[in-house]
Amino acid sequence: MDYGKVAVLMGGSSAERDISLHSGHAVLAALTRQGIAARGLDASVPFLAHLDTAGYGCAFIALHGLMGEDGTVQGGLEVMGVPYTGSGVLASALAMDKTLSKSIWRSHGLPTADWMEIKQTDDLQTAARRLGLPLAIKPVRQGSSYGVKRVTKKADLQSAWQQARRYDERVMAEQWVDGMELTASILEGEQLPLVGLSTPRSFYDYEAKYESAQTRYLCPCGLPRKREAALRELAAQAFAVLGACGWGRVDLMLSEAGGPMLLELNTVPGLTRHSLVPMAAKHVGIGFDDLALRLLQTSRHHPGLPGGPVA
Repeated sequence: MDYGKVAVLMGGSSAERDISLHSGHAVLAALTRQGIAARGLDASVPFLAHLDTAGYGCAFIALHGLMGEDGTVQGGLEVMGVPYTGSGVLASALAMDKTLSKSIWRSHGLPTADWMEIKQTDDLQTAARRLGLPLAIKPVRQGSSYGVKRVTKKADLQSAWQQARRYDERVMAEQWVDGMELTASILEGEQLPLVGLSTPRSFYDYEAKYESAQTRYLCPCGLPRKREAALRELAAQAFAVLGACGWGRVDLMLSEAGGPMLLELNTVPGLTRHSLVPMAAKHVGIGFDDLALRLLQTSRHHPGLPGGPVA
């Protein structure tokens, strides 16, 4: 297929800039190896006008977090008529907002832990009373566990709230779920194998994700086949009801009592060779280069390229 010149959008100005640069460079190298005329563009500077004047035919979004994964860049590309990878404007915005995505899941009867948004100091004590301790205090619109803290004592609620507000003015408290953390990757309607996460830390936080050598990734995850199939189907439902398309990753907990709890949907997950979606894809025989090409093919979902790429 002829995609023309492809812009790999990376970097940006969010807290996840460095992670995005790693993802973007990995994708750029994979596409270039396959003869795609790909160029990397750092989204920390104005780039939409450059896309138009430089004749780019397609955008591969490797941006994580606000101003990239939240529908803003997607909206700009749609106005310009430039096709792009992954989910559209609305699904991207809904997935980025954890309170909205949880509300929609709950309205569809899908399981997710109780929560409330923290708007003022008094809400912290209300959350502790309603949801119980421990609690997860987290930014509403942030990824990579930036600003997330597990709180076991009421005396620590204020400092956790202040820490989360460094990353987003909107903060939420979520009922803590002990159990097995899992990720479910979805690729063009295909449910990839679950990846189980194991860390000696209190939870799968930023350090466990990107710095610790003690984090273990289990693929296959070790669950019975029927149990895993049911959880993969739940993740696919969570993906669909938010209107997501193309590809993404649903994070969930399997509680100690045995019930699943949806955490969040990532519409542009990490894309290094050590990230979770490539890990799941590799288990079913999809190498990183092939994965990058299949993700590029998701650009046909959007109005800039009616009917798909030109063969």
